[in-house]
Amino acid sequence: MRDSEIVDLFLRRDEEALRVVSDQYGTRLNHISFRITQDEQTAEECVNDTYLEAWNRIPPSEPREYLLAFLSKIIRAKSLNRCIYEHRCKRHAYVEELSSELEQCIPSKISVEEEIEGKAFAEVVSRFLLAQPDEKRRVFVRRYFYMENTSVIAAAYGFSDNKVRTMLSRMRKELKSFLEKEDFL
Repeated sequence: MRDSEIVDLFLRRDEEALRVVSDQYGTRLNHISFRITQDEQTAEECVNDTYLEAWNRIPPSEPREYLLAFLSKIIRAKSLNRCIYEHRCKRHAYVEELSSELEQCIPSKISVEEEIEGKAFAEVVSRFLLAQPDEKRRVFVRRYFYMENTSVIAAAYGFSDNKVRTMLSRMRKELKSFLEKEDFL
């Protein structure tokens, strides 16, 4: 079933939408959550929470062209929040490692005013990523949005792990330079 048809089911408040989303995207969502939480039961709970949030957010939102991205963003936030709530981030340094990698080029958000600038900042980062070749953009998103290990990304693209690490390092430097040029640093 196409995304727009699934969204129509949500808009009609048809519970069939949840079954279809589960069938089509459940495995992917579970995989995203498991990479963050490192626990199957927690990942499954986050997936169920994602379905509930999608049910509550689709009217008024209508993600007809980007349903998977919409769900991915929700599952990522739910999983990170769960991880923080359960203090797993301290025991599993993986999320900490990803954060420290990006700290080199992304300013920290200290005040409410800086939080308000978040949308503008996201717009600038999106422009940076859209200017990158497709392969580099996909590697960056897989690493920093989906939180995949560099070895997994390397295997998916037929690269060496070192090539992926080098590519990401260069992109972080380019992003930092881009952000400086845009007056975000």
